[in-house]
Amino acid sequence: MQEHETQRATRAAMSSAARLGLTAHDAAVLHNSNTLTLRLQPCDVLARVAPAAHQCAQLEVDVAGRLAEVGSPVAALASPEVFDEGDYVVTLWTYYEPVAARSPSSVEYAGALERLHTGMRKVDLPAPHFTDRVSAAQALVADKARTPELAHLDRAFLAGTLDRLRRAVSVSGRPEQLLHGEPHPGNLLVTRNGPLFIDFETCCRGPVEFDVAHAPDEVADHYPDIDHQLLRDCRTLVLAVITTWRWDRADQFPDGRRLGVEWLSQLRKTTADLDG
Repeated sequence: MQEHETQRATRAAMSSAARLGLTAHDAAVLHNSNTLTLRLQPCDVLARVAPAAHQCAQLEVDVAGRLAEVGSPVAALASPEVFDEGDYVVTLWTYYEPVAARSPSSVEYAGALERLHTGMRKVDLPAPHFTDRVSAAQALVADKARTPELAHLDRAFLAGTLDRLRRAVSVSGRPEQLLHGEPHPGNLLVTRNGPLFIDFETCCRGPVEFDVAHAPDEVADHYPDIDHQLLRDCRTLVLAVITTWRWDRADQFPDGRRLGVEWLSQLRKTTADLDG
């Protein structure tokens, strides 16, 4: 979010906390992109603030609440309510003090992700299919007004890669289930309670390989019964999707355009290796 948006979103978060009877005089920004993540003090609650047009907040809260009920490794809600604050929606969560200088091992990461998937098989909630996300990326590539800096050859390359890998993953025949959608290291907290997943607004349905593709490569070595060919396709598909997002003129990801150039180069090399 831009600075003026951040200020308004912060006021919205404090207003939501007050509606719960919490005291919030200060807010520290923990992450700022399309969604603003704040640590509110002195109540010590984590707030996530998104534009009101953002329609995933209720799904995120519903999924996180249900997963907590079945004992999945997820961050706990501070409130099950989605707060409507005019231009913004706010959700409130437990804040976990990070364990200093500690990253999860590959075994811990894989174990937490497997337990998450086990819990997700017990949760019956409607969620978009992973192909919906690919379709959105394809529409973005096709819209020159939204991706004006994307060169013609790069646009054609991205369009072809998205289409080819979407079809490859879709016809894999692997079982599909509810997924986190983006269980990358930025969405896994290392806490005194063990590894906990956050940010369930990206939940979708698909094969577990689509989720594992977001984790560091070595995590797959410890996740049981993975289809490694499908995993390679999913990794390349995920890279194509996130590369596309970086070329969106409205993208607010830090240093996004540099990453867009870097990931395009990486994607070309990856697809060349696969074709070879």
